[in-house]
Amino acid sequence: MYNMDYDKALYFTLWGQWDDLLVLMVRTKDDLLAKKIEQFLHAYHYPTTEEWLMNTHDQLLHYIDHALVNQMTQEHEPVMY
Repeated sequence: MYNMDYDKALYFTLWGQWDDLLVLMVRTKDDLLAKKIEQFLHAYHYPTTEEWLMNTHDQLLHYIDHALVNQMTQEHEPVMY
């Protein structure tokens, strides 16, 4: 089953749609994705350093990429009965 949350998170992050990203954070069933979004949005709205902001942004994008790759490989694995 394909989870659209990762595509949406990537789109909203790349295009700066923070309100939509916040809604996705609340609605997603992926707790780790929600936590990564929360950390990024907090860093964006209350930045202490630019490095921290960039780090949380990179962590969010890295997790989305990781989840999409794992999801694609699971879809193509043969089912063993």
